[in-house]
Amino acid sequence: MTFSIAATDSHGRLGIAVSSSSPAVAARCAHLRDGIGAVSSQNITDPRLGTALLDRMQAGYSAQEAMDAVVQESPAVDYRQLVVLDAKGGSAVFSGAHTLGLFGEGRGANSVAAGNMLAHPGVAQALCDAFEGAKGELEVRLMAALRAAEAAGGEAGPVRSAGISVVSGHGWRDTDLRVDWHEDPIAELGELLEVWLPQRQDYVVRGLDPAASVSYGVAGDER
Repeated sequence: MTFSIAATDSHGRLGIAVSSSSPAVAARCAHLRDGIGAVSSQNITDPRLGTALLDRMQAGYSAQEAMDAVVQESPAVDYRQLVVLDAKGGSAVFSGAHTLGLFGEGRGANSVAAGNMLAHPGVAQALCDAFEGAKGELEVRLMAALRAAEAAGGEAGPVRSAGISVVSGHGWRDTDLRVDWHEDPIAELGELLEVWLPQRQDYVVRGLDPAASVSYGVAGDER
């Protein structure tokens, strides 16, 4: 039901891009922690596994070590598909015995991907290939990955939701965009990203130093 990519720009930013035939996929599957890693918990999703994997990595485990520990401890793990990237670029993928439909995984120098119920297994590698070949902001490269996966066949059926989330060391997701239950969620997400990126840093400044922030540009703001 889902394909996703976890990636880093190798300069401290970590992100997830994900799309699915199910609603609210990014709300359930994408897990990020500043300076620690990026995780997607998908297939028959247990969001708690995202937190468990990040906790392990925060305790000093590599991506693979965290995966091995969480898989061993999770009683229903055969129903899960997990994608893990640590802050050093280490990665791990797990696809349980009950992963749905055709599934696959992809790897890149700064990315890792996986999907289930795919049109063909190569869709997952298409995510990483596009990310690694794209230029620009992390969000732009993640968006390129989603578009490439869709062009490569995507899911066996139509997707209905998509999202991009990124952390950059500020203590919150400085990008967290989601499109839910839409006829063309990846295209819609791309349009939303174009609106968001020119404003992203302004909202970071508002959080860190509101006295230095630019005018909000809305009725009632008289600065």
